[in-house]
Amino acid sequence: MADGRQAGTVVLVGVIGGSCWDAFQAAEESRQSPDPLDRWSRRVVTGLAAELGAEALFPFGGPPFLPFMRWARRAEAVHPSPIGPLIHPEYGLWHAYRGALAFAESIELPPADERPCPCDTCADKPCLTACPVAAFSPKGYDVPACVGHIVEDRGGDCLGGGCLARRACPVGVAFQYAPVQMGFHMRAFLAANRDAASPE
Repeated sequence: MADGRQAGTVVLVGVIGGSCWDAFQAAEESRQSPDPLDRWSRRVVTGLAAELGAEALFPFGGPPFLPFMRWARRAEAVHPSPIGPLIHPEYGLWHAYRGALAFAESIELPPADERPCPCDTCADKPCLTACPVAAFSPKGYDVPACVGHIVEDRGGDCLGGGCLARRACPVGVAFQYAPVQMGFHMRAFLAANRDAASPE
């Protein structure tokens, strides 16, 4: 914590599907740049922390970066998916951690959710074959190939409607982002990685 004490409990704050999208779009931060979603998250989570007597922590703003993915795997039944992001057995790939609350005291928590990774029983793994430029492979994620695709006209479906590999996952389809939300995240991804495009 900021005063040097070790937190007794860290509670992650996240969103599922489009659960907070309308609230974000209605907020002043949605019309600010750069990083409108991070700005909104910082205000909301900081306000919640002040109300509950906790310290607000965030997965952005580094380096250094806090170990949110490690915290997430301790907090709930999420597992690395074949394409990288953590997958939840119910929400699939349609969830995100926007902050955390660090409490000085230890809080009694419910039993750990130990549901297995849904990818283990997914025989077809369509996420690995849906990408038009095969950006996902056992070697990892080929960011230049992905960016090179979505900056061209042929990548319009990915840029405007969201990553085809992510959309191919059969888990959590009911929580899939709406096209406008997918497009927002893809444009943010492109802005952060435009220099990574593969040379012609």
